[in-house]
Amino acid sequence: MCGCRLHSRRLFTGALLGAGASAAWPALAREGVDVGSQSKFSKIVPAEEIEAAAFQQYGQLKQEARQKNALVPESDPQVQRLRTIAQRLIPFSYEWNPRARDWKWEINLLNAKQVNAFCMPGGKIAFYTGILEELQLTDDEVSMVMGHEIAHALREHARERMGKNVATRGAIEIGAAIFGLGNGGRMAADIGGQLLTLRFGREDESEADLVGMELTARAGYDPRAGVSLWEKMGQASKGAPPEFLSTHPSGPTRIKEIQTALPQVTPLYARAPKPSRRFSPPPKR
Repeated sequence: MCGCRLHSRRLFTGALLGAGASAAWPALAREGVDVGSQSKFSKIVPAEEIEAAAFQQYGQLKQEARQKNALVPESDPQVQRLRTIAQRLIPFSYEWNPRARDWKWEINLLNAKQVNAFCMPGGKIAFYTGILEELQLTDDEVSMVMGHEIAHALREHARERMGKNVATRGAIEIGAAIFGLGNGGRMAADIGGQLLTLRFGREDESEADLVGMELTARAGYDPRAGVSLWEKMGQASKGAPPEFLSTHPSGPTRIKEIQTALPQVTPLYARAPKPSRRFSPPPKR
């Protein structure tokens, strides 16, 4: 059991045996992190609608970047780096969300100074050159960032957040559109517009840290890089806080939670095959 605050909200549901089951068949303990069950709010909005909206929004983002000559070409070493790391992480995502097997994963790099990265529902990943250049991220640190962002998609935090919005607003028209009873196309566009501006809560961020650590460890990257990553984030935030920190709060508490959870994932890292190829950070401009 991890010691983070997630369990105040998300109770662990891994007890597989009922009270009357035979002790000869004990529940098998899962190795890795424990973040409990997903929020009931994520069931309000259909996953298909969220993923379709993400597909549309991501396509628009790429098109705009291409028009501005800001979509980094596939031949670029940093694009190859991101895709190599993603290829190692993605197979370990399926346990966390069965839908991930059918996602049309995409990984792209956008030429912009923002210290930012994201993974939209359906496996649509983007990094900005700013986060790689400004923080001079190692492969292990890139894996921690990517694992964290993938974890948001796997745990359907955007879907949960939108479900809460629908539930709290009692938005009848929006609910009707979501379930195919209204203007679904307009709703998809509305959802897509929200996906790049959503702000996750502290518990979502802690959960994404933990799941991202496990993905990183299983993929053969060092999860201890989470500490150095957030130290770099803290240093970067001393001036104008980077965009990444607007949704990803940093600080000693976050680093402490990562350190507390490390014993749960370091055995996975010790046994995992390690990457045969390592990449260097891009030069600062």
